[in-house]
Amino acid sequence: MEAELLFVGGTIRTGDSVQTVSDALAVVGGRVVGLGEQARALKSTRTEVIDLEGGALLPSFGDGHVHPLMGGLEMRGAKIRDCNSIDEVLQEVRRWADENPDAECIFGEGVSPTLAPGGRFDARWLDSVVEDRPVVLRTMDYHTAWVNSAALRSAGLTRDTPDPVGGEIVRTSDGELLGTLREWGAINPVLALLPAVTLDAGVDSLAAASKMLAAAGITWVQDAWTEPGDVEIWLATAESGRLSTRVNLAFRATPESWQGDLPAFVEARQKVAERGGDAVKAGTVKFFADGVIEAGTAALLAPYTDCPHSHGISNWTTDELGRAAAEVDRLGFQIHIHAIGDAGVRMALDAIEYVDRCNGPRDRRATIAHLQLVDGNDLDRFTSLGVIANFQPLWAQLDPLMTELTIPRIGADRGDRQYRIGTLAERGARVAFGSDWPITAFEPIKGIATAIHRQTPAGIPSEGWLPRERVGLDWALATYSAGVAYQGFEEDMWGCLRQGMRADMIQLPVDPGQLGSAKELSDLVVSRTWLGGRQVH
Repeated sequence: MEAELLFVGGTIRTGDSVQTVSDALAVVGGRVVGLGEQARALKSTRTEVIDLEGGALLPSFGDGHVHPLMGGLEMRGAKIRDCNSIDEVLQEVRRWADENPDAECIFGEGVSPTLAPGGRFDARWLDSVVEDRPVVLRTMDYHTAWVNSAALRSAGLTRDTPDPVGGEIVRTSDGELLGTLREWGAINPVLALLPAVTLDAGVDSLAAASKMLAAAGITWVQDAWTEPGDVEIWLATAESGRLSTRVNLAFRATPESWQGDLPAFVEARQKVAERGGDAVKAGTVKFFADGVIEAGTAALLAPYTDCPHSHGISNWTTDELGRAAAEVDRLGFQIHIHAIGDAGVRMALDAIEYVDRCNGPRDRRATIAHLQLVDGNDLDRFTSLGVIANFQPLWAQLDPLMTELTIPRIGADRGDRQYRIGTLAERGARVAFGSDWPITAFEPIKGIATAIHRQTPAGIPSEGWLPRERVGLDWALATYSAGVAYQGFEEDMWGCLRQGMRADMIQLPVDPGQLGSAKELSDLVVSRTWLGGRQVH
């Protein structure tokens, strides 16, 4: 056997507990076939030798909770994510509106909720730049919409409109609509104003997003919200050869329509099985247990500190979530639940426990994502139930969202019990990492740096925020690779570099073990990415 690729000249971090480090790696047919001397012995005159130039070769990353199509489509709207003030947002909205005079609706994603006092955005601010067409902007967490008066009118929302189930229409002190809509029950009427995405636009957007993810070293993703209509976009992108990552799709189940939607999920899964090949799978169903803390919509066991009459919003009852999860599980889908507040997390765990009782034990790898607050009484349930804790480690820092909105809403005591990554790891829970992009940055290196140091990019605080929850480099790297592979039932295919595994790999300019600070690690840029031995970046 002759090596097709031979990697030398650097440190090879295999991620394998048996042989953790090597100095050479050989690839044949898209798979690892040897390490060290065994790899070098496979060199021939036809072998492509890749010099790592003193850098490092590592297993590629996965992303256990991300929205690639959303991220790609976001780039087509007003560029508001990096705006640092209301005035900057308004200027960008006016620019986009002027450059797109035929657009029936102006849209944009990613405005920071910290730009408005208490995250309360006023329609009149948008009216000052666009009056004649609806404007629909969503905050960076996608759980709040800021709209103008034309959008409210077009959606049929008035002061007499009651708060919908699973949503809040924010009002002024005299009962008028402010222009801020929270959660899907309130947001969906204005989202319906947006034009439908064409197949060509969807493919172009998804291809661009997939290329960006591969450039960050990501070769497998759990798309965490797929509508059946999105499936054709994924398949067409893969069939065109423009998909740079593998994917598992998660269909979104809602309390209003889940029973009627199940046949469509099954049909879409079959379509993917017939056409998706190795690139696209569809094995998961996603549930939203609650909202987000910064909007006051995450479900809490105790009331919000700044709003003592509110426990947030539970999108499901525990019984209904359990029934829906059990039926989804019976159909062979993996369960994936968004849960941020401690009540939302408990509801999710209760539902999964019900599934175990109802359908019997099996290796179902139910996953709960985000886990900002977990009550102490629920920590050990992750291990006992075999639930995967999917964290977004980049969120575990004292950024303005945390200091200006989150901690004031929940108070110092609960504020000191957020993102308990180290605690769950110590208790033996399975942990996987993700980004939730486009909510926040998709680069795994940035999340890994935050998980290790628990600092902002400026190095604050010096000792790390909640330092007891910090984790080590090797563990963090593995959690963004092998941990995600396990979540995807693919731990025997990728996630470490040992013989027989896919050659899904990344090259870094330096060995991350040589870097001491969070900033040095966070600033690392992936040099090259290989998907099954094929260079995709």
